[in-house]
Amino acid sequence: PGLLQQTAGAPAQISPNMAQAPVMVLNTNTKRESGRKAQLGNITAGKAVADIIRTTLGPKSMLKMLLDPTGGIVMTNDGNAILREVDVSHPGAKSMVELARAQDEEVGDGTTSVIVIAGEMLHCAEPLLLRDFHPTVLCSGYLKCLDDALGILESVAFPIDLNNRSELASLVRSSIGTKFISRFSDLMVDLALDAVATVHTEQNGRKEIDIKRYAKVEKLPGGDIEHSRVLKGVMVNKDVTHPKMKRRIEKPRILLLDCTLEYKKNESATSVELTDESQWEALLKQEEDWVASVCRDILAVKPDVVITEKGVSDLAQHFLVKAGVTCLRRMRKTDNNRIARAAGATIVNRPEEIKESDVGTRCGLFEVTKIGDEYFTFFVDCEAPKACTILLRGASKDVLNEVERNLLDAMSVARNIYQNPLLVPGGGACEMAMSVGLSEKAKSVEGALQWPYKAAAQAFEVVPRTLAQNCGCDVVRIVTELRAKHAAAEGNSVWGIDGEKGVLADMRALGVWEPLVVKQQTVKTAVEMTSMLLRIDDIVSGLQRTAPPKESKPEAAGGEEGEGGQ
Repeated sequence: PGLLQQTAGAPAQISPNMAQAPVMVLNTNTKRESGRKAQLGNITAGKAVADIIRTTLGPKSMLKMLLDPTGGIVMTNDGNAILREVDVSHPGAKSMVELARAQDEEVGDGTTSVIVIAGEMLHCAEPLLLRDFHPTVLCSGYLKCLDDALGILESVAFPIDLNNRSELASLVRSSIGTKFISRFSDLMVDLALDAVATVHTEQNGRKEIDIKRYAKVEKLPGGDIEHSRVLKGVMVNKDVTHPKMKRRIEKPRILLLDCTLEYKKNESATSVELTDESQWEALLKQEEDWVASVCRDILAVKPDVVITEKGVSDLAQHFLVKAGVTCLRRMRKTDNNRIARAAGATIVNRPEEIKESDVGTRCGLFEVTKIGDEYFTFFVDCEAPKACTILLRGASKDVLNEVERNLLDAMSVARNIYQNPLLVPGGGACEMAMSVGLSEKAKSVEGALQWPYKAAAQAFEVVPRTLAQNCGCDVVRIVTELRAKHAAAEGNSVWGIDGEKGVLADMRALGVWEPLVVKQQTVKTAVEMTSMLLRIDDIVSGLQRTAPPKESKPEAAGGEEGEGGQ
């Protein structure tokens, strides 16, 4: 009884003989996959997503070229950027795409490896499912492996001295060694470290490194990539509001406002009836007096540069020019916050409340320069700026976009290290250490749980294997040698694959390191997502028909989500 049938037409009829009763539960326009078919469908979808970006892992990685819906081109090998552009319809594949996004938001790096490991863990679970292992046994086995794997990671981790710039540089270099900008690696490493060191603040033992808000990347096409630099201050795409205002001021006093410097309009519609011409003049004079009083309040603190987020009337400009003050208007809130951090100013909301302490005096030079066809305003040479602008130059927009993506990854790695100064060896070394450790542990696990342990151990080998594949060496021989080396002695856990030459190398000597937090997050996210996908045993896709019945066929509407997207 309770047999589900997707039959159209009359309502369900219950006959005396319950065994043959056609009971209609689901709408006829839905497609349903359940049991083994749903699990294998999810595994296939996960493997398909992992295969898309597998070739982008390692220093010899390939680029992907994607056309976005507006016709623009994206060229990248950043796992998250690729999956963000790829349009997938299978629900299991969508979960894998979310996986890369979660990794990117959490630690900013390791987006490719997390997808590759998750895809491989699904692949290794497939033969166990076909042997009638229950998915919950597999999931509990995988989650137990997770604890052991994190323990192995902590055992191979070691601390780094944050004051040793060369060690920090080699760490960031290994992060961008797999990217498009690897040939400019020294320059990019300096940019990333300078930017993170600038925005790094510590209050009451709490570290704050907000690279998203206070380290702005400005891309200017033209020039060479070598001309890129981190400004000791902020740059904005603005010009002065009046041609007679000064365009260069040394040691300026900067005042930041969040209020308008033009006569305010009323909130509600008002009409004024005037019977005499002199009343009209009095009304205009009132407006002028208000603007003049606002300018008096501003000029009382003797600023050199006034910046407001709102508009500035012609009359206010006139008063400011007469006093020799330079003015910028309609500044973005985010830019205003950055200037406040860099120059030590406070953003003021009401002109009558301006105090001397609100004026920023830490800026060394205010300058407006023309680059290409546009004017750019620089607030540079600041004393101890807590915000910065990274100025990127390059041949074309596509190159600059890719450089920006790579640079954000490098800055994330530097930020992670400042927050948690522990490293693990790169080049597939810690994945192989986890694989060997879990294989060893599997021997002591009793019952059915030892199979998920073996499957997880096999899955972690995918990273060294992919590195070997991408640099075109003898994969089987190299991976076997590496496995044997790790199993032979305890201290060999720093050995991995040199992705440039395709040979085994000591990662400590090679200087290829990764932050522990990135690796931990990668393993956690991959294992948890795999466990979640394996526990799905039913996919019901009920798509609503938007077109009229004569134009749309029910089968086409229902079949999209269940099968497509692989």
